[in-house]
Amino acid sequence: MIIDKLENADWYYDAVPRLEQFMHFFNNNDLEEFAAGKVRLDGDDLFINIQDIKGKDEKSLPFEAHRDYIDIQIPLTADEQMGWKALEDCQNVTAEYDEGKDVELYKEKATVMLNVPVGHFVVFFPTDAHQPGIVEKGKPFRKLIVKTRVEN
Repeated sequence: MIIDKLENADWYYDAVPRLEQFMHFFNNNDLEEFAAGKVRLDGDDLFINIQDIKGKDEKSLPFEAHRDYIDIQIPLTADEQMGWKALEDCQNVTAEYDEGKDVELYKEKATVMLNVPVGHFVVFFPTDAHQPGIVEKGKPFRKLIVKTRVEN
């Protein structure tokens, strides 16, 4: 897992596939003006899910983990809390791995709670179970979830 300011993203270009390509797009577009939905930057290898969602409390959100994609989570309009736990420590599967959605869900308690302010990003690798979306219950906010395919 990586957490940092967006202005420091170039420090991680070697560690995160296609992060440089995404940041070029991000820096040249106002993503708050885009409609919610999927924006493909490189077919299935790099795309953005622009989400307008409402905050939920920690107890109502599952942990998730992915095998084929790295998640880059970026809150745009509200600071967001995110739980983290090493995937190898997750024992309570609530939804088996769905290959089509690239997700497995867990009921776990966070090892670490992260405060991710607007202007920051978090990178979750396939070894990271994560619990995004913790914002004041019912508060609307916009975020980006960048999906970049794991390179084998």
